[in-house]
Amino acid sequence: MTMPSSDPLGSPLKTGSDIATSLDAHLAQPAVILPTGPGRPSHRMPEGPELHLASQFVNEACRELVFGGCVEKSPVSRNPEVPFESSAYSISALARGKELRLTLSPLPGARPPREPLALVFRFGMTGSFQLVPSDALPPHAHLRFYTAPPGPRLALCFVDIRRFGRWDLGGEWQPGRGPCVLLEYEQFRENVLRNLADKAFDQPICEALLDQRFFNGIGNYLRAEILYRLRIPPFEKARTVLEALQQRRPSPELTLSQKIRAKLQNPDLLELCHSVPKEVVQLGGSWTPGTQRTLHLQTRPLQGHEGHREAFLNRLQPRCPRGPASTRTQKLPQSLTQGRGGGDQHPQAAAEPERPRLTPHPWSLRGP
Repeated sequence: MTMPSSDPLGSPLKTGSDIATSLDAHLAQPAVILPTGPGRPSHRMPEGPELHLASQFVNEACRELVFGGCVEKSPVSRNPEVPFESSAYSISALARGKELRLTLSPLPGARPPREPLALVFRFGMTGSFQLVPSDALPPHAHLRFYTAPPGPRLALCFVDIRRFGRWDLGGEWQPGRGPCVLLEYEQFRENVLRNLADKAFDQPICEALLDQRFFNGIGNYLRAEILYRLRIPPFEKARTVLEALQQRRPSPELTLSQKIRAKLQNPDLLELCHSVPKEVVQLGGSWTPGTQRTLHLQTRPLQGHEGHREAFLNRLQPRCPRGPASTRTQKLPQSLTQGRGGGDQHPQAAAEPERPRLTPHPWSLRGP
């Protein structure tokens, strides 16, 4: 799939290189991103870049197609019915942050006469769009739009295995979501820096980055990449990290080209919130499970912040297996209290044996 020339993010999609086979070699190289598309959905929770790529796919796949008839919803979906019927209509899409608007527009002369209808989708954990033959619908196709005759009948399907995705009628973006980090960068930056007094920025930066009121489009793997590139400890207070950006001013002695070069070579956190999703779009999709880029923040200690690293790992461990109460009750690790800078150490902590190095696990925290 190639990127339309009118796309606001620019250049055509690229293909990543092979994934490094050893962990050491992998950590020394940049992340690898493989393209996604119809029949090849991303294995990660959809974030801003995936929604943008989904809108690209819908617009390209449906540009020459004419749809007709009713919109069909699966009986198991709890989302609303879509009361739309037309003998001939087109479909277009627009993404903003973690939402996608699908517009159904009747063609001239279509029956019955009616106004266009817009739906706003949120993909949840496994949502995607696929265009398939109508007699070979994929499992979990919860909303289906069929093409009109003549010609082979196709179906544009919203596929959602885990059924956390939602659609709403009316076409309004969800209230409270901030500007899109991809397409509304200036408004996004202003919205964050203007609202640093908000209690959301009392949280650690790793949690604040998931707040869609301010970081609309940022999710789990994106926040990991951004914090890793800047070597920011994940439990640093968000306000402390972001207040420094208010004082950042380029030297007036620099020329315009020097200012641009300095910004590209030394981007700040908010600039990476825009440029990293843009990289993902240009490369065609999110990092694949084989790259485990989201683990770099945990597997590479930050000098002087080993406690932070341990705390982050502890917080992200899977649930303890079921067993006797004595084995399920565990003392708070000393590294956890030290890393977060809070709480008194357990009086017996010094006598406990050193904890073995933890094995990183995929992140379990998810953005909305």
